[in-house]
Amino acid sequence: MDRPTMTQRYDVTAVRERFPSLRSGRAHFDAPGGTQTPEPVARAMYDALTSPLSNRGSRTPAERNADDIVRGARAAMGDLLGVDPDTVAFGRSATALTFEMSRTLSAQWGSGDEIIVSRLDHDANVGPWLLAAERAGVQVRWADFDPATGELDLASITGQLSQRTRLVAVTAASNLIGTQPDIAAIAQAVHRTPALLYVDGVHHTAHDFVDVPALGADLYVCSPYKFLGPHCGVLTGRADLLRDLAPDKLRPSTDDVPERFELGTLPYELLAGTTAAVDFLAGLVPGDGGRRDRLRASLGALHEHEDALRQRLEAGLAQLPQVTVHSRAGRRTPTLFMTFENRSATEVSDYLEVDGIDAPAGTFYAYEPARRMGIDSGLRIGLAPYSTEDDVDRFIVSLGNCLRGDKL
Repeated sequence: MDRPTMTQRYDVTAVRERFPSLRSGRAHFDAPGGTQTPEPVARAMYDALTSPLSNRGSRTPAERNADDIVRGARAAMGDLLGVDPDTVAFGRSATALTFEMSRTLSAQWGSGDEIIVSRLDHDANVGPWLLAAERAGVQVRWADFDPATGELDLASITGQLSQRTRLVAVTAASNLIGTQPDIAAIAQAVHRTPALLYVDGVHHTAHDFVDVPALGADLYVCSPYKFLGPHCGVLTGRADLLRDLAPDKLRPSTDDVPERFELGTLPYELLAGTTAAVDFLAGLVPGDGGRRDRLRASLGALHEHEDALRQRLEAGLAQLPQVTVHSRAGRRTPTLFMTFENRSATEVSDYLEVDGIDAPAGTFYAYEPARRMGIDSGLRIGLAPYSTEDDVDRFIVSLGNCLRGDKL
């Protein structure tokens, strides 16, 4: 008997049963902006809020509950990202964490220094660095990508690196067109200089088994709400680097790492939900071993599931000549950004919405890549652990009807 493949073991029907919001019958292609929430995540947040809870400590049950939640969330994210839990810091969002880190790092920059940012990136990994560079008086250099292929030009990073470079900020996956640059190769080049590599892993973490040390990122951010969790942000980095940095903080607050990077009392219910989301991901397929091992198996199965659906989507779109798909990189997430000959993206999105399909239009804070491609709005569709062949086929049929001018 043939050994089951990862895809055969991925039971999307069983996965979908854990998502109350899917009972509405709508097809969700809006995952790049935030996934739907499984019941165990919501339950974990409810349980945290309805149990005794206070500021962290060790004396009372409420204090111990808070401390257990924080430690549990650090351990869960450590397993998800392949890092020491003591390097995991939480914040309001990946954007907020990046702004805070930009202020911390730029305090060490001076005249003659340079940074490199990417035209492929979401503005959350561009705007904070531009503001910090302007305030510090340092030169900004740009890494480019090819609009025809979606590929980041590695030479546009390596060719601009020097002993004056202090930071390279780049995405591990474009939230707009899905391109996944070779971060490990970029890291090798960056680390031949004094520069730090800051990686936006928000979109990447939702679709791949992540190993931050193997990527070579000095600092890495992501957002649990992009992988079935609640709305908060996560930052991790090299332990020695985090110990050396001195972020702004209140005078009585601890100087311990990672707490020195966390402003105020943590949102314990969100951290409980984050742990539940990681556990949910680890249980997407049956498996043995520790949580990191189960995540490896589950996310491998998820990758195969999503990749098969992406190929099905692309085959269907290829039959619609009015559609231009701008997601073309050799390695990319199951996220497709498209424009249309005779319809605006907003018109198409509105038509799909009436037909029970959530597929948003816009540029989704990807200011630089949209401008580089000359697109003011497109339709973005993204797959998630609960996406099905039926969702894909339904989307293709509805889109075809829209482009033909059929009325609903």
